[in-house]
Amino acid sequence: MDNTRVYRMPFASVYPHYVAKAEKKGRTKKELDTLIFWLTGYDARSLKKHLDAKSDFETFFAEAPRFNPDAAKITGLICGYRVEEIKEPLMQKIRYLDKIVDELAKGRTMEKIMRK
Repeated sequence: MDNTRVYRMPFASVYPHYVAKAEKKGRTKKELDTLIFWLTGYDARSLKKHLDAKSDFETFFAEAPRFNPDAAKITGLICGYRVEEIKEPLMQKIRYLDKIVDELAKGRTMEKIMRK
């Protein structure tokens, strides 16, 4: 897939799918948001701003107040690739997010997802 298309995809168009995936497995939007806040440094107001503005993934991650350095502890397969081996920094951040959403949906504890 052309990464440019992924980077330009509005985060707001994918976010409801993240919520649905979590809720389908008995998790909550609040837990999902907590993980997004942990990963990016956003809070509820700044996340809503990006959702309302339909920011693309590139902007969403570029404007993240503080990308969590513990994200480097996120490992494993996502979309057939080892997330820790992805060379493109923006794609790696997107896949880190995908991976923690997967872990949430699979029932991992919040502490384990946040690598505590």
